[in-house]
Amino acid sequence: MTADSRADTRELLLSRIRDVPDHPKPGVMFKDITPLLADPLAFAALTGAFADLCAGFGATKIVGLEARGFILAAPVAVSAQIGFVPVRKAGKLPGATLRQAYELEYGTAEIEVHAEDLAPGDRVMVIDDVLATGGTAEASLELIRRAGADVAGVAVLMELGFLAGRARLEAALRGAPLEALITL
Repeated sequence: MTADSRADTRELLLSRIRDVPDHPKPGVMFKDITPLLADPLAFAALTGAFADLCAGFGATKIVGLEARGFILAAPVAVSAQIGFVPVRKAGKLPGATLRQAYELEYGTAEIEVHAEDLAPGDRVMVIDDVLATGGTAEASLELIRRAGADVAGVAVLMELGFLAGRARLEAALRGAPLEALITL
């Protein structure tokens, strides 16, 4: 992808993201991606951009983070012709899982992956809609490595730079790339 086509894709994606003030609480400007998902050209451009990153990073599987990461990652996996693995909130997956706790602004949370879905030799790309504080992405990198797989990279539609998620992920990435199609 050329610099011009990356800029065109970024502008198309930005034009389809709606600002919703005071959601879910006063003072928050929510970035609604549903208009982007409803536009087949914008959604295809997003899927293509992520699939190109997967190819460039040598990914053999994609992890999508609950919940909007599922919506974005599944079509990318189909386009890139590689496997899709959901990382879910704790207690949502049946069978044997690996679980990872992580810190939130006010407390902790846990995510899980099926233990058998990732294996040594897999190169896993993490895809999500937003990189905010980085807690969920950091926990997913730990899960991938605990399963014996390698991290190919992390890709997000939007990075909220003012929340410093990239800085939090720096050590956890261990040199793997982090790509944001849009940085706000």
